[in-house]
Amino acid sequence: MADPARNTLPLPDYDHLPIGGLESRVRSLTTEEVEELLAYERSHADRLPVTELLAARLEQLQAGAEPTSGDPGALRPEQSASRSGSPVSPSTSAEPFGPPPHGTPDQRGKPKSDRT
Repeated sequence: MADPARNTLPLPDYDHLPIGGLESRVRSLTTEEVEELLAYERSHADRLPVTELLAARLEQLQAGAEPTSGDPGALRPEQSASRSGSPVSPSTSAEPFGPPPHGTPDQRGKPKSDRT
């Protein structure tokens, strides 16, 4: 069952934000909005790193900090932090090597007496 409070949060995708993205995006919120997120977090997941982050931002705002635009490029749930494709290329791949002396499933090994 969906929580109706989730739909009224200042950050609509709050539950799915990685902490790195959350840290940047809460900078644009007002004191009241950060308090709302903090109350929601404490009554739901109560994740210690998130509550610490929100409490620290709340203290900054109460000490006179102003909301900023935040980082619009912060990670969002629909963005993947991983690269697509393989980082392996011909220049970074391992050197080819011969089969071990005991052989492989498709190549039989050589008896020791045949070695020179």
